Amino acid sequence: MTHEKKTRAEERIEALDTSPVKLLAEVEALRKENEALRAEVDEHRAGHHRALADYRNLQRRSEEEVSQARLAAADRLLLRFVDIADDFDRSIEHVPAEMAGNAWVEGIAAIDRKLRTALESQGVVPIDALGARFDPVLHEALASIPGTGRPDGEVVAEMRRGYRVGSRVLRPSMVGVADGSEAAQGS
Repeated sequence: MTHEKKTRAEERIEALDTSPVKLLAEVEALRKENEALRAEVDEHRAGHHRALADYRNLQRRSEEEVSQARLAAADRLLLRFVDIADDFDRSIEHVPAEMAGNAWVEGIAAIDRKLRTALESQGVVPIDALGARFDPVLHEALASIPGTGRPDGEVVAEMRRGYRVGSRVLRPSMVGVADGSEAAQGS
């Protein structure tokens, strides 16, 4: 009887349990591990998608906030020029009759026209208030005026001109609104 020495590979092969029951158990364990790993990958993928959506929303909100801040800054600057235009209006309205045709007064009027042209080039236009129906978005009512003979709610006086930029109201018109009553008897 010869005693043959087995190779290490042969020893391992003999040690392997290749019974169908054991192999099925190993396959089942690997299948469960695979399912668990797939679930983990799906969870990480969903988390990644949520984080990406959150980032995009944050980016969009930030862009909107920057845009709104720019508009607000531009509106504040335009309002300062509108206030200057109001000063020109008051100055021109109160020119004494003896100064009509004066070169200096004409120069002031020319500056006013330039200012209005510059405002219009930026999209700033006056709100037509007189005769319009009162609109709280466009008008700020300062007085209810009785006895005008005009329909209730019609703007009959403009104390300060309002302006808009595109569809936005830059500054509402300050107005007096008819209260719809007829002129008082005997007045």
